[in-house]
This record gives sequence, structure tokens and C-alpha cells, in this order.
Amino acid sequence: MSNSSLAGKRIDSLLDENSFVEIGAGVSARSTDFNMEPKEAVADGVVTGYGLIDGRLVYVYSQDPAVLGGSVGEMHAKKIVNLYNLALKVGAPVIGLIDSAGLRLNEATDALSAFGRIYKAQTIASGVIPQITAIFGKCGGGLSLFAGLTDFTIMEGKAKLFVNSPNALSGNYEEKNDTSSAAFQADEAGNADLVSSEDEIYGEIRSLISLLPSNNDEFGADSECTDDLNRAVNDISGCTGDTAIALSMIADDNSYFEMKQNYGKEITTGFIRLNGQTVGCVANRSESYDDENNKVWESDPVLTADAVSKAADFVNFCDSFDIPVLTLTNVDGFAADIESEKKIAASASKLAFAFANATVAKVNVIIGKAFGTSGIVMNSKPLGADFTIAWSSAKIGMMDAKLAAKVIYDGKGTDEIDAGAKKYEELQNSVDSAARRGYVDQVIEAGDTRKYVIGAFEMLYTKREDRPFKKHGTV
Repeated sequence: MSNSSLAGKRIDSLLDENSFVEIGAGVSARSTDFNMEPKEAVADGVVTGYGLIDGRLVYVYSQDPAVLGGSVGEMHAKKIVNLYNLALKVGAPVIGLIDSAGLRLNEATDALSAFGRIYKAQTIASGVIPQITAIFGKCGGGLSLFAGLTDFTIMEGKAKLFVNSPNALSGNYEEKNDTSSAAFQADEAGNADLVSSEDEIYGEIRSLISLLPSNNDEFGADSECTDDLNRAVNDISGCTGDTAIALSMIADDNSYFEMKQNYGKEITTGFIRLNGQTVGCVANRSESYDDENNKVWESDPVLTADAVSKAADFVNFCDSFDIPVLTLTNVDGFAADIESEKKIAASASKLAFAFANATVAKVNVIIGKAFGTSGIVMNSKPLGADFTIAWSSAKIGMMDAKLAAKVIYDGKGTDEIDAGAKKYEELQNSVDSAARRGYVDQVIEAGDTRKYVIGAFEMLYTKREDRPFKKHGTV
């Protein structure tokens, strides 16, 4: 039955060939209010079951827009919750393929209760098994929380994600600003991690699953490495601005799987493999280039509220699933404008909390500047980084030496300020100064970054860190 429906075809496109086993195919709606006939609700509008991705077990549900618009009702939700219960018992990821009209109106309170039961199942599963949502059609109203409660959301280019439709927003309408569009949700709201065509989405999910452990009891996610562990990356010194390129150069086979690429662009987050081990990456970014090597975006090397919020969420995910974290630091302050000031203190606090709270292996490479508080919250040694590496050209300190000299030698002449800046650079901002104080463990040349980072994570592979007992933090 599943293969003939759109929902079933999507599952077959995602999973290994002939691996899907359907669960609950005979389930249908119980409600007969408003003359609804249960026999018309085949599988109650959702196909559920399990299968394989590259031989690994996953659980999948796929909504069928041809059956009651794929709307969520009592039995629809019961099937999804049952899927979550099975996934938790065996420790396997859950993948949801969304294409739905939303809440089933004729079931009213039963449908509302159905939403609540799914929310609870997703909450219990959070941090225990990976959860991925792919949106192919509409995902609106209460259904949007299905995506928000999962770890990663991928949208097809024409899909819609919204709580309120654009026309319901005061002063807005769809033609003015389609707030439900994939572009808006990915680039402006940060609610979508990736936007792809339908044909590409299945490959994106399969790639993501290959990088993740099946559950939080698995120690990381390892695979065989055929790349040279000592491979030099001599051109990396020119990538301090576009660290997505730098990360791809460090990675096994030059492969970097970036998340939320166009949201909070001042930090890039994603996954690489180092000696076959999946590593989560958080790196400051001040420019980006397209495939033709044309610069498409540029900013100061600063932290913004959206960027640090994105990074904090990513670090929390990695910590939940024992995925080590690598940071590339090149930052000299916080964005200074009214909009940023509204949120930056709270957002930066969350990033500091995420790094300090994470007990996974944490390695920081300072590739440029690490100035002031902005440098501290980027996985600094005082915040809990296990191993800190710095390029010989790095600068670590309170602020730019010239600015510091202007403060220290206020009222003095230009020559004295210049001399003071040179002295401040040597005493306070040099990488050697930081190393003497124990804030840097290794000083290396940029081209040796890959082999030293691999060595650091190999040394930290069996890291265990105990913390005082508490239910959870409050930041």
C-alpha cells in the first residue's frame, strides 16, 4: 500500500532499497463527526514504519496529503507516538516527512490532544535519539512545533513553515513578505537548517544520518578514514575570513556539512570527519565566497545575537550525542548596533553556558584574533576548552593594541602612542604572551592545523568529565 502513495514513495526514496517495513497500515480514523467516514482515511493519512539507511536502522513517518490532506488527528498521532516509543526502546533515529493541512478540524479536542502527545514524545526523545524533519508541503500552526522540537529541519524549496500565515500578520501579506517560505525560514528566522530540492533532500538526510550516532549511548560516530592524517593545508592561512573553506581543508576528504549557512552568518556551524571521527564545528566567519570564488558577503569579525544563538544550539546538540567540538576563533568584539544590543547579552550568555556546560572533547584553534569577552565565549581555555592551539600569527588579548595604547596613553603624542601600541602588542596581545600564561597549549604554523587537531582529538578520545549533580541548568 505504501509504495503506491506519495508518502510511501518518499519513504522509498529515502531508505535503502526494499528495506522499509510498514507499521499500522490498517489504522484509520475513529471519528464520524460531520459525516466523516473512517474507511476514507487510509492509514489515517500517515505511513509509519522502519527501514535502513546505509544498513543502519531508522524509523520514519510520512504524511499523505491525499488522505484528509495529511491532517493530524487522534489515530494519526497514535501511530507517530508508537513509532517514537519503538525508536526509544531500540535507540534509533526518527525521521519525519511532513506534508499536512495541519490539525484535523472535525476531530477538534481529540486532534489538539494528539498534537500534545506528539510534542511530549518528541521532548522525551530529545537528546536520546536524533530527530530529523523534512518539510515537503505545508507545516503550519501547531504542526510547526513538530519541526521546532526536532534536531534538524530540512525544507523543500517550495515548502511552507509557519505558525501564522503571512496574510494573518498585522501589516503583512504573502506578496509583501512570505514569512512561511523556505528562504525566510532558513535565512531570516533560522528555523530551517537546509533548503534543497525534493530529489536532493533524501541525499541530505542520508548524509546527515551517516554523521550522527544512532543514540546517546553510542560513543560518537566513527568511520574508516582513507585521507592522509598528516596532510598539510598550506593554503589555509588565507581562509581566516571564510572559515567554511578552512574547515573543509582540515576535514577528511575536504568534506564539510554546513548547517544554517545563511542564518547568523558571522558563525558557521556543521560537521566534518577527522580520522573518521565525526566532529562538530563552530567557527567565526567574516566573509564568504561562491563556487566561482567571488566574494558574496562580508562583515567585521564580530559576534551577533543570531550567530551565537545558532552556535549555542549546535554545541548543545553535539554535547547530547557525544560529538566532539572544534572551534576556529577569529573575533574582536560584539556587533554594536541597537538591534543587536537587545539580544546579544542573553545570546552570548547562552553560548558561554553551552561551551562551559559541554563535557565532550573540546579543541579550540585560534587562527586570527581572540579579543575581549568575545574571544572568551568562543570555547576559550578559561571557559573549559580541553586543548587550545594557536597559529603563530594569532593575536590574543583584551583589544587591538592601537586602541589600548590610545586609552593608556591618553593625551600623549602620536609617537608615544605608537610606541605604546608596539609594547602592548608584544606584552599583552602576542601568542607567546598567552602561551607563557598557559592560555595556549600549542603554537603551530597554519599549514600543520589538520595533523595537530587530529592529534588533539585522538588524545581526548576517551575523555570523561563529571559535574555536580543537578536536574538541569537554567540559562
